[in-house]
Amino acid sequence: MVTIRAAKEEDIPALLDIYNHIITNTTAVYHYQPHTMEMRKAWYDSRVKEGFPVFVAEDDGKVVGFSSYGPFRPWPAYKYTMENSVYVADGQRGKGIGKLLMEPLIRTAREKDVHAIIAVIDATNDASVQLHRSFGFQEVGHFREVGYKFDRWLDLTFMELVLDTPKHPVGG
Repeated sequence: MVTIRAAKEEDIPALLDIYNHIITNTTAVYHYQPHTMEMRKAWYDSRVKEGFPVFVAEDDGKVVGFSSYGPFRPWPAYKYTMENSVYVADGQRGKGIGKLLMEPLIRTAREKDVHAIIAVIDATNDASVQLHRSFGFQEVGHFREVGYKFDRWLDLTFMELVLDTPKHPVGG
């Protein structure tokens, strides 16, 4: 049975394995080279330090997916908008793990007064588009040929979920 929990530092090698497989075999991430342990640890440490959630899906003691969100853009006026990520291990996709990982992200976003969650998805990733759509995300943009990987041009789909938070926004 798959359970969802907060990630721990000892999960970083599994997160790295999942992420690197996605880099080298899919267009879900627009990197060319696998990441190092140092890079994934720095990513994890940054998420923890900045108070952003990282969740893992665990099946029989093995991490089979992870999700997180972080800043959409670095400028102050974007403080209520986050960009999410959901990654499921090879061989584990199509089992509903992505849905299990999405639920705590949205719940945590509401608790932390996030107003909008943005998903940036390779336009050919129908499974991710459908996952986000099932949670109420709507397509708000389509960018043609903005990436190049595996000897072809790649399109991006932007999807957005607007939450009813914060109740009392603060800003300039």
